[in-house]
Amino acid sequence: MWSAAPETLSLSSAEVHVWRAKLEQPPELLESFLLILDDEERARANRFHFEKHRRRFLVGRAFLRTLLARYLNAQPDELRFSYTDYGKPALDGEHRNSILRFNASHSHELAVYAFVLDHDIGVDVEYIKPDFATEDIALRYFSRNEVETFAKLAKKEQPPAFFRCWTRKEAYIKAIGEGLSHPLDEFDVTFAPGEAAALLSVQRDPEAARRWSMFDLDVGEEYAAAVAVSGPVGTLRQWNAD
Repeated sequence: MWSAAPETLSLSSAEVHVWRAKLEQPPELLESFLLILDDEERARANRFHFEKHRRRFLVGRAFLRTLLARYLNAQPDELRFSYTDYGKPALDGEHRNSILRFNASHSHELAVYAFVLDHDIGVDVEYIKPDFATEDIALRYFSRNEVETFAKLAKKEQPPAFFRCWTRKEAYIKAIGEGLSHPLDEFDVTFAPGEAAALLSVQRDPEAARRWSMFDLDVGEEYAAAVAVSGPVGTLRQWNAD
């Protein structure tokens, strides 16, 4: 499923490319990664209290820049970004009119990146923590239908189901660009495992579910991940970035 990418990348309409990368990289690579970042990103990296968090942020941003540069035939350190009021990044500078759309997520030691042309896209990855997957947390963040479904599951099925639901919901709110400002209990997703997931309903927009494609990503046993796209997806390609 996950393989090495071809030398030449070609992203076509209705095609989604997803990449995964390990955030723990050899020390000798960190200096070269640091050179790719801009001043604002270096400042953000230096604000982390723990060295491992600083290092993972640095590596994650460097991989994002490197991947974007491959699609844009540009230099990684020359890319510029803008951000919405909710923090969603987009290309700026000379590439601000590009139809390339992207999103990124990282958790623990893994980062995931998603790319598409001219569609909204969101991706989320979460390190599975069974003690977080409780009914109390579900009651705080899930919709009424999701809470009822979750409560009926066997205890051993609840942690993976919880994180399938969580990543699907996060991918959707990241795709629409609102982040956690969009209440997670105002729309429903499915719990069942499988590559193709589903957005069932959105309270604000009853027709939204028909316009979205959603997929689970098998990124590793200790993680859950999903990608959401505002349109039909003909092909989903998955590659290793490192």
